[in-house]
Amino acid sequence: MSGGSVITLLTDFGTTDGYVAEVKGTLLSRAPGAVLVDVTHDVPPGDIRTAQVVLGRVWHRFPPGTVHFCVVDPGVGGPRVALALAAGGHRFVGPDNGVFTEVLREARAVALPIPPDASPTFHGRDVFAPAAAALAAGVPLSSLGPPVEPHARLPLPRPRTEGSFMVGEVLLADRFGNLITNLPSASGIVEVGGQAVGPVRRTFADVAPGAAVAYVGSGGTIEVAVRDGSAALRFGAGGGTVVRLTGTGDVAPALLA
Repeated sequence: MSGGSVITLLTDFGTTDGYVAEVKGTLLSRAPGAVLVDVTHDVPPGDIRTAQVVLGRVWHRFPPGTVHFCVVDPGVGGPRVALALAAGGHRFVGPDNGVFTEVLREARAVALPIPPDASPTFHGRDVFAPAAAALAAGVPLSSLGPPVEPHARLPLPRPRTEGSFMVGEVLLADRFGNLITNLPSASGIVEVGGQAVGPVRRTFADVAPGAAVAYVGSGGTIEVAVRDGSAALRFGAGGGTVVRLTGTGDVAPALLA
């Protein structure tokens, strides 16, 4: 294995228990030169949509050849397929439950066999970590299992137009309480759950402390924050909350449902 192969880790395991350490121990035992990068282990338990959104934002920021271990797996031990796949010059391992929807367009995938001694409740350690280590060590994807077509797809909701409004929704709230929406960059007036936010601005400093602000976030979509506070708490909002934007004439029709 070439020294410095990168393996990212995205899970809902948390860091209170030793689950992440067991996965890392397996990875480093099998791929001792790997560089392990924690994306996050604080995905809400079983929250496939949040894992999907986070993975979709971060994977392409890493160099080609990176292996992405993405395990948010409420169906562990059940009939869902364990996947390894390649897309965009990167490799991925994790369950076929929709978490990879954003990278499946040109993906090649194989089904990972489940070893007889694998814990039925900890495939992250016993199935996905060995596969990730093998890929990081240069083992071809095709040697890990038979070809398979992933069937669990959870397309992200797309905004739509309703009269003079563009209507979308909150995808997730980050740790600051900022609301990340699916509305593309545009000018106009934003409402969250029927509550007024104000015009789309450039950044947090464009409003006074404690005021709400809408802006285009680093992921390219409209976000809502409260300067020095939490928009999630202020608006009682989270994933699925309806967001409306007026003044949508500068939005490409292709971005709308």
